[in-house]
Amino acid sequence: MEGASRIAADWFDGRSARARPVEAWLDGATLHFGERSAPLAEVTWPERQRHGQRQILLPGGGVLSFADAEAFDAWAHTSGRSDSVVVRWQQSWRLAGLSLLLLVAMLAAGYRWGLPWAVNTAVDALPPAAERTIGERLLEGLDAEWLKPSKLPAASQLAWLQRWEAMLAKARANGSSAMPARFEIHFRDGGERLGPNAFALPGGDVVVTDALLELLADEPDAALTVLAHELGHVRYRHGLRLMLHAGTISVVASVIVGDFSALLAAAPAVLAGSAYSRDNERQADFYARELARAGGVDTSRMAVFFERIAKRHAVVDENPIAIAISTHPADAQRVRFFSEN
Repeated sequence: MEGASRIAADWFDGRSARARPVEAWLDGATLHFGERSAPLAEVTWPERQRHGQRQILLPGGGVLSFADAEAFDAWAHTSGRSDSVVVRWQQSWRLAGLSLLLLVAMLAAGYRWGLPWAVNTAVDALPPAAERTIGERLLEGLDAEWLKPSKLPAASQLAWLQRWEAMLAKARANGSSAMPARFEIHFRDGGERLGPNAFALPGGDVVVTDALLELLADEPDAALTVLAHELGHVRYRHGLRLMLHAGTISVVASVIVGDFSALLAAAPAVLAGSAYSRDNERQADFYARELARAGGVDTSRMAVFFERIAKRHAVVDENPIAIAISTHPADAQRVRFFSEN
């Protein structure tokens, strides 16, 4: 309907604050106001809302202001203007509710599938040398806060390392080749706070406490299986995946672009508050059982380890590192897994 309906407006030219009363009307693809006009393609049309005045933004910085919003909406409708799809959705509580549900569903899907994809992409893009640097920085922080130099005699440390190397050598001879390119065992005194424990850091650093080796001094096969479990976390880069997944998208992005400051800043909170998923633990258990058995180790002795850990943790506080092995008590199924053929 062209040129048949007019409405009063205040015109501001964009150079002064003085309003000039004019009449506005539409004629085809042109907006007229007083003696002036502008192509509709060059003006910004206001969205219909429940309250407030309406304003049409003109090219060059001018504004047409309409104090009576209801009259403006009626004039726009009579002149052939219709609401956009977005405006119609905003004005309908049913459609707005549907939009909210869709948004929640999208966010849930992004967290369930999108974030793991982003984490895996970031992990694949991160060079091993950079991951090793992250692990070294984490170990330095742990040494400063939670760990102390090992009190085990050098001869005892050497004996454990020789058992470990002998198991790995036999496993390799029996065809087990799926080992990380780089890993290193670190002996540390964790005190009463950490107790008998072992955990793996990104990049291949595996920490084992004096208390764990003392607890299993008569059960070397159990101790070696525990270390093999931690090597499984190294093999599948679970530590790095956990740190990224527990962080934010910005942390994932920082890994992709090579800036690890956000990742390192978030790491202490991750270690203290986030544990490996059941899938990660199960994957590390499978790896440990296969590697240890290939290396001639009796993995059924893990039942003794779980039993002793359960007794100890019944009388001491929970340790502060959520990724440590003693924070994951075994159920009957896990004990049976390491004992079955």
